[in-house]
Amino acid sequence: MAEHMETASHERLPGVKRIIAVGSGKGGVGKSTVAVNLAISLRNTGASVGLLDADIYGPSMPIMLGVKDVRPQMSDDHTIAFIECHGLVTISMGFMLKDSDAVVWRGPMLGKALQQFIEDVSWGELDYLVVDLPPGTGDVHLSLSQLIPMDGAIVVTTPQDVAFADVRRAIRMFELTKVPVLGLVENMSYFITPDTQARYDIFGTGRTADHCEALTLPFLGQLPLDMQIGPAADRGEPVCVADPKGEQARLYEQMVVAVETELAQRDAAQEGKGKFGDFFSQKS
Repeated sequence: MAEHMETASHERLPGVKRIIAVGSGKGGVGKSTVAVNLAISLRNTGASVGLLDADIYGPSMPIMLGVKDVRPQMSDDHTIAFIECHGLVTISMGFMLKDSDAVVWRGPMLGKALQQFIEDVSWGELDYLVVDLPPGTGDVHLSLSQLIPMDGAIVVTTPQDVAFADVRRAIRMFELTKVPVLGLVENMSYFITPDTQARYDIFGTGRTADHCEALTLPFLGQLPLDMQIGPAADRGEPVCVADPKGEQARLYEQMVVAVETELAQRDAAQEGKGKFGDFFSQKS
């Protein structure tokens, strides 16, 4: 892990204040949906926000943001111009591919692509860069942790205990790469019927909050199944854009508050360590 500390550098993204990764232990839990709606909710606070689609094999952001037919251009300074949509700036391998194309690369090529997305894109001044990681634990996660120092990671799961077994591996990966875990999100937690407002725990009653307590990690909340999320994403409208006053948008607003609170607490703790460190160094 010493390599991580030596190579990760703020100089690669000098205008970015915060970098937040969104990951999961397995696929199919709605990680990209959480990433894009978190980015939209951060933007709604007045922050300037970027979204980096680091899922090289399965990029989904171009479709989810409604810009799948857009191709990046070169800027005057010979960097890659980001794509702007819904108030976000974004880049994705999906912008470079046709619908029928497949990325068949080994690990070193993945790392090189990530490096280009970080160093060769004119990100400019951003309050937040949200990084949508691929599922699992692999080359992309390690390469990213070596390229840029991330302020924290959000891990997405679903209610089943079998899903949480993979979450533990994701948490361990972030620990090994020195990325603080800001908290866990339980997605697809329940379903509210539109006609009777009855609640159904389709995947069973989730115990993510209990797991978080046992692991001393923040629980960032539950997100229900919502019939409008899929069609809205297919139209290129994240649910927080399609229904900005709806229940999903409200829950993401709460998540943003929890994330910002966690980051502020970590900043205060680091500042306190710095002051005590200065004190003891003067005494020695």
